[in-house]
Order: sequence, then structure tokens, then C-alpha cells
Amino acid sequence: MAKALTKAQITDKLATATGLAKKQIGAALDEVAKLAYKEAKNGFTIPGLGKLVLQARKARKGRNPATGAVIKIPAKKVVKFRVAKAAKDAILVKK
Repeated sequence: MAKALTKAQITDKLATATGLAKKQIGAALDEVAKLAYKEAKNGFTIPGLGKLVLQARKARKGRNPATGAVIKIPAKKVVKFRVAKAAKDAILVKK
């Protein structure tokens, strides 16, 4: 399996594809990330890729695997990314 692209590699590929400067692409990626962090509570959608959402989890009971004792896991908020159908279809090509 190939390694994931680094930010520099992504910036380079996008700069080559669009003809824009690497600095401009890097700044745009940084701004998209900042905007996503700020708007995640409302849901942040990147068309064709997916949606970043904030979800509340209820309190529940769990077990300590070492002792088997029942423990209480408190309620908390978690961030999830829901992949868009278009992305799933493009990545998981049917043969």
C-alpha cells in the first residue's frame, strides 16, 4: 500500500493542475481547514468529498478489560466525517 500524500505533495499536485502558486494553494488549504474547524458544529460540507459533523454520544456503561469491572463512560461530543456518495462511488469502483 502506498503512503499518504503530505501537505507539500498535495500543494505541489494542485499547483501543477491549476497553474496557481504553491503559496496560494497552501494558504487556501489552511483557510479551508480553519473554516471547517469553526463550522463543524453546524456541519461543514466539502462537495463531492464529504461532511464534517459534530455528534453527541450518550453516557454508557463499559468494562475494564483488565479487571472486568463495570465502569461508567461519560457523555461526550465527537467529530465524525461522513464520506459523500460520489467519493465512495469513485473510490470503490465496481468490477
